[in-house]
Amino acid sequence: MDRHLSWRQSSLIIFILLLLDQITKYIARTSLDMGVPVKIIGSFFQLTYVENPGMAFGITVDNTMLFLGLSLVAAALVFYYMYKLRNEAFPLQLAITMIAAGAIGNLSDRFIRGSVVDFFDVEFWDIHIPAFNLLGMQFAGYSMTRWPVFNIADMAVSGGMMIIFAYIIFHGDPLSKKEESASSAQHVES
Repeated sequence: MDRHLSWRQSSLIIFILLLLDQITKYIARTSLDMGVPVKIIGSFFQLTYVENPGMAFGITVDNTMLFLGLSLVAAALVFYYMYKLRNEAFPLQLAITMIAAGAIGNLSDRFIRGSVVDFFDVEFWDIHIPAFNLLGMQFAGYSMTRWPVFNIADMAVSGGMMIIFAYIIFHGDPLSKKEESASSAQHVES
């Protein structure tokens, strides 16, 4: 028997993650100096308060209203999928609940402050992708020597996405299964 999250349980998870996210962002804003790293485990893990006015990984968008609109659409899609997957297995429900919490946390920052507070600063491997041409299109190279600074909302979204990817790899895409069963049922009726 698959375990499912009730709306009450999903709401509680969202509330707890949102509260944790907002409290830690407040502590970062009030306790850390902007851009000054505080080493926790050498340079591997440090706390560095930054404000990100753009998207994930510091990608900037010039049209603020368009960006906020797209963010709202993305948040609405997350809640749509929360509803659509309400009867699916526990891991999928937990994943979409985590993504919803992260979306609310960062979206509230954008509306209230105009930018997202980030502070976890971790050293991962360096990433270097040289510029390349694919199907006649030129793609600029990309280089990153330190992982972008992030927060608890980002961790919730990333963790939720990892759970979804793992679920799809091991169990298949639940949305395509629903479409297949609806199509079979419709074909049988004909």
